[in-house]
Amino acid sequence: MLIRGPGLSETMSRYLQDRMEATDRILVHPHTELTGLEGDEHLTGVRWADNRTGAEEFRPIANVFLMLGATPNTDWLQGCLETDDRHFIRVGADVTDHRTRADGAPPSGLETSLPGVFAVGDVRAGSVKRVASAVGEGSVVVAAVHRALATDRP
Repeated sequence: MLIRGPGLSETMSRYLQDRMEATDRILVHPHTELTGLEGDEHLTGVRWADNRTGAEEFRPIANVFLMLGATPNTDWLQGCLETDDRHFIRVGADVTDHRTRADGAPPSGLETSLPGVFAVGDVRAGSVKRVASAVGEGSVVVAAVHRALATDRP
């Protein structure tokens, strides 16, 4: 687990912190930021750096989950996906720019302004910022991802 700040105490309950610390399958890296994803058709590796020293590390990892929280770290998406004034990602009918879509129609449900790219959970504009909601949205969007992958896109 990569944490941009010094730890989890400000953003996570003590109960969850205790459970994570008791699990040897979870390594916590404080003061660490994701700096790169590698792979072609699928993710094959992740690169990160200590935000105090700049020291970089690479690991062969095939899955990444981003938890961005109430203050989204989406500046890197500017110009790629439409966001609101607080930098949360707009989806579905909230997307105002439909020029990226061949048919000019608004994106479906949890789809962003970029066709075939979806946003769920806290990073989504208008979300309720609750774990159960993010999990539900994630499970609902699976069918949309399958449809997007099956569709011929330029």
